[in-house]
Parts: sequence; C-alpha cells; structure tokens
Amino acid sequence: MIEHEKTIEVSSPCVRNCCLNAEDICFGCFRHINEILAWKNYKTDEKKFVVNSCIQRRASAEKKNYQGKS
Repeated sequence: MIEHEKTIEVSSPCVRNCCLNAEDICFGCFRHINEILAWKNYKTDEKKFVVNSCIQRRASAEKKNYQGKS
C-alpha cells in the first residue's frame, strides 16, 4: 500500500457527557447534533473537520465563560 493511501482512524470526540445547549451543541464534546448523528457515515476528512470545529467551539465557550467571570 502506498503511504498516502493509508486510512487514519479518527476517534469520536464523545466524552459521554451528552447534553445539548439551545443551539444543539453538546456540552461534552462540542459537536452539533447533526454531526453526532452523521459521525459513523463521515469520511476521515469530514471527521477531522468536525474535531477541529469542536476544538474551536470549546475554546470559544471557555473564552466566553472566562470573560463572564469578573
């Protein structure tokens, strides 16, 4: 198999703390409900995109929480 043909498995960001906010974003993993439901059908690149989106959402939420505490 050629190196670029190898498939890298992307782990689900689920932390088993499922609870959705008003925008249908999970408080545990920061995925949108549609991303959670579609996860098993996503290709590797799509999963990587979702994981990166989760990281950005978490950082944004932490920043908002930090700014809200004075």
